[in-house]
This record gives sequence, structure tokens and C-alpha cells, in this order.
Amino acid sequence: MSDVHLDIQQVDKIYGSGDAAVHAVKGLSMAVRKGEITSLLGSSGCGKTSTLRMIAGFESVSKGIIKLAGRELNNLAPVKRNVAMAFEGYSLYPPLTINDNIAFALKASKLNTKEIASKVSEVAEMLEITDILGRYPSSVSGGQQQRASLGRALVRDADLHLLDEPMGQLEPQLRALLRGRIKHYIKENGLTAILVTHDQAEANALSDRIAVMEGGYLQQFESPQKLKDHPANLFTGTFVGEPPMNVFEASVERDSNSVRFELDNDVCLTYDAADFSTNVIQAALSLKHVVIGVRPYAIKRTSNGIKASVVANHWLGDQSHIAATLAGQSVILVEHDRAPDKSGDEIYIKLDPDNIHLFDRESGAAISHGAELAQ
Repeated sequence: MSDVHLDIQQVDKIYGSGDAAVHAVKGLSMAVRKGEITSLLGSSGCGKTSTLRMIAGFESVSKGIIKLAGRELNNLAPVKRNVAMAFEGYSLYPPLTINDNIAFALKASKLNTKEIASKVSEVAEMLEITDILGRYPSSVSGGQQQRASLGRALVRDADLHLLDEPMGQLEPQLRALLRGRIKHYIKENGLTAILVTHDQAEANALSDRIAVMEGGYLQQFESPQKLKDHPANLFTGTFVGEPPMNVFEASVERDSNSVRFELDNDVCLTYDAADFSTNVIQAALSLKHVVIGVRPYAIKRTSNGIKASVVANHWLGDQSHIAATLAGQSVILVEHDRAPDKSGDEIYIKLDPDNIHLFDRESGAAISHGAELAQ
């Protein structure tokens, strides 16, 4: 790829040795394009922070190669990499004011005083910290320190900007406001950025593509929309999305005109064979047992569908989350209107074939999305 800016090739990170060794990152390969915002998304211990620290040079690479702008980084000191980083723990210089902390790297460049002041002012206004520029880190809140650290990274003219949970200390309203501003700033200035986060809303709002990680492995690297609509495996399907995807184990049968998915408690989903491509039906039948996944938003209420028993109904101000029991397990459906259902009520729901995802029960690999085979 001619537009590859950051190229990570079969990278491993192992801490310790022998029986005590921890294999934090396993065979990671991914290519980030210039001007792209990429998120590393996953739960604690998935390998995302180790990956970020290897790119920055704070951790050595156990195996593999990392290249940035055509240069191999493995043996370069952090200061030689031309990488800007906003740390989760702020790491501001205590003797310097917030203004001087943000301007620190700029003063080492050839910019004049007026240009430096203009850049600091722009980023401070964006991050809502103009009023604390004359103060010292010890005299401002943790959230203000975090924004100052973020500003210090963003003003740098670097080949890559690494943002480690950059808004973790901010209240939700401010985070929502800053997401749009930060994305606009990064795009307007042609920066390439890697964001580490466990917050799906943040990853979706900021990213061009998201790398989902778990257990040290890269599970999938795609746009937010493709992750949701075409998850590569059961982990990505259930990890990405809020509320999470509903899943049911099922056996598969077919006669001349229909395909049947047998769930627990004698619940059966029956569809016309024409609802699925021949390849999907053949793939499902070859496994006999599959996992069916369906998003909460895709479950439709109907007058004569599958019976479910309501357990709870939560109104969240703009949508209802209804928890019910279906085939002996919990299922969540989401409706945009306020629903009247209460615990114990019976409802009838429908799972349209276009909204069903099929996964291999053993490997977790995606079989199909709707009527077509997974790619």
C-alpha cells in the first residue's frame, strides 16, 4: 500500500521469561494510512497499551518490525522517533505553567514567539483551558491536567500522535463536546493519530478505523460501521455495540423449502430457504451447530412471532431497553418509543433473516451476515 504511514509487521511483546512470561501482544500486523485516526479498542489486558508503548519506544519489541514514514523504529530512542504522545497520567512538568507545558516542544522548533503563542492559544481554546494557561499543574484539576497533556501532544509537528485514554478523567458532557473538536483539529491539520481507549463511544466518534484486540490478538481492523454490520467473529460481534449483540446456540435443519434453527426450550426459528444464499445454507448445515447473533435494535415486536417473557423495562430518556426471556435465556430489544411493558408481560418478537449473523460455535468465526457469506 503506497499510503501506509505506520506499518506494524508480525509484532510480539513478551514480558519476563520462562513460566512467568506474559505474552501481551501476539503476531500483530496492521497498516495505518497517513491522515487516519485509528483506535485500539479492547478490555484491560488485551495488549492495546503495550502496542502503543512499543510504537512510542517506551517498550522494546520482542519480535517483528514497526515502521513509521518509511523508517524502522525498533532500535530508535523515543526522542528520535518524532512521535507525540498524550499520556493517560498527564506527565506535565511541575515547574512550568500550563502555557509553557503546551509550548515546550514548540520552543525547540524554529517557530517564532508569535507563532508559538498562536498555536497554544488555538489548542487551549479548543480544549477549554484558556483560563488556566498561567497556572501550574499542581493548582489545577486532574481533568484540566489531562487536557493540557493532550494539547501539548496535539500542537507538535510530529509524524504520529499517540493518545492514551486522552479524555478518561473528563465528565461525560465535556467529553462529548471535545470529541468533535479534536477530530476536526486532527483532520484539519492532516495529523495521523492512534487512540487507545476502552470506550466504544469514543472510538466510534473519533476513528476512521478501529482495531479490536483481545488476549493479545488483533480480532478485526475495520471502520466502525463495518465492525457492527460485518463482525469477523463472535468476540467482535458481542464486544462491539451497546447494548451487546444477543446470541443463541442453535442446531440447523433444512427441508426442500425451509431452513430451521432449533434453539433451547423447543423454540424454533423457521425461514424460507430463499431468505439465505445457497452457500450460507450449505456452510451452516456442514457445521450442524451454530451461534445466532442479532443486534438489540434489529429485534422487532410483532403480533404473532416468538413468545418472550418480559423481565425488565428501562426507559433511558430517548429509548426503551426491554429485557426478556427467550429460549431459556436473556434477550435485549431496543425501541425508540416509551414501551408500556412490565415484568411478567408476554410479548412476541421477530428476528428478520436480513438481521441475523451466524457464527461457527467452535471457532467463533463469522459464517454469514444476513443472506450472504462473511468475507
